[in-house]
Amino acid sequence: MIPVIAYPDVADAALWLQSVFGFTMRLRIGDHRAQLDVGDGCIVITDRGSVGGYPGFSIMIRVENVDEHFETARENGAKIIADPIDFPYGERQYNAEDFAGYRWTFSQSIADVDPAEWGGVKV
Repeated sequence: MIPVIAYPDVADAALWLQSVFGFTMRLRIGDHRAQLDVGDGCIVITDRGSVGGYPGFSIMIRVENVDEHFETARENGAKIIADPIDFPYGERQYNAEDFAGYRWTFSQSIADVDPAEWGGVKV
């Protein structure tokens, strides 16, 4: 499970989280997104301006088969925000909203892609 938290400024948030909480930068994606390691897990921070319309956080969950998961969620009443799609960074994902308005991203790794190939910077 990966929490996704929106901040007004991703660079400032990353620096603060690293210096104050001891997180380490794993991956930076432009100036709008970063992934930080913390203990055995990680968090994603994103630009608050890119999350429009929902609280400044969401949850990302890794699943083995995103298409099966999507069908089950859709058939059982999840509000689908985005159908499954392949991303250049090697993930297949869909987004849904639960009964209380919280956003969820379900993600399946489909390829091991070097971040340099899609504009990310592995740190």
